[in-house]
Amino acid sequence: MIDTHAHLHDPQFDDDRDDVLRRARDSGVETIVMVGCDLDDSERAMLLADQAGLAWTLGIHPHEAKDAPANVTESFDALLARAPVQPRAIGEIGLDFHYDHSPRDVQVKVMEAQLAYARARDMPLVFHQREAFPIFVETLRKHKFDGMRGIVHCFSGTAAEARTLTNEFGFLLGIGGVVTFKNSDRLREAVRAVGVEHIVLETDCPYLAPQPKRGERNEPSFMTYTVDRLCEVLVYDRIELLGITSRNARELLAL
Repeated sequence: MIDTHAHLHDPQFDDDRDDVLRRARDSGVETIVMVGCDLDDSERAMLLADQAGLAWTLGIHPHEAKDAPANVTESFDALLARAPVQPRAIGEIGLDFHYDHSPRDVQVKVMEAQLAYARARDMPLVFHQREAFPIFVETLRKHKFDGMRGIVHCFSGTAAEARTLTNEFGFLLGIGGVVTFKNSDRLREAVRAVGVEHIVLETDCPYLAPQPKRGERNEPSFMTYTVDRLCEVLVYDRIELLGITSRNARELLAL
């Protein structure tokens, strides 16, 4: 298993991070991608990835767009100049019109700046999209470039949205604990619509723990519950499903 989206650098793991990593290894998790949400958070992800032999991404989350540096390129380059290990993707970037922690026009502007950065360096992207699908897709179309690759993390949309993201853009969908929730029939329908060839696994830990761990702090070892549910939804053998989703992650993120 590969956890393509985690926040193990979050302070919630400060007291037992080594134990969490041990449980992940014991449960069959091969590697974990720590995802950055702003410059400081990305640096913490970078340092943990270097220390633990894992992977990381560099990005500014839409929630943090209001505090983004005036020049994203210069700030990203400055961090990478001192990075002991290079990031696997730019992200998480995107739009969140549910909470609107940053003004919507600012979210779009910061997303566009990061799209340009990824394009200039031929890097894949990790996207966050919540209740902003029409403008999200409009922005992608405006800036679409040959070879754009990415993961739409924590996908929870409709089957039609899933097909747009996978067929038009060639993106992978990050599927985590939400697929196990009782009220997630729409997500399970979307997963069936695109198939295992277009998904990767994630936790988004410490958030969104799967059933039967819902309400607890999420961690990579809990991915086994998500895998079990996906095997039921897709009527797939566990070994085959893990092989395909892991291959998808390795190829996209060069793991």
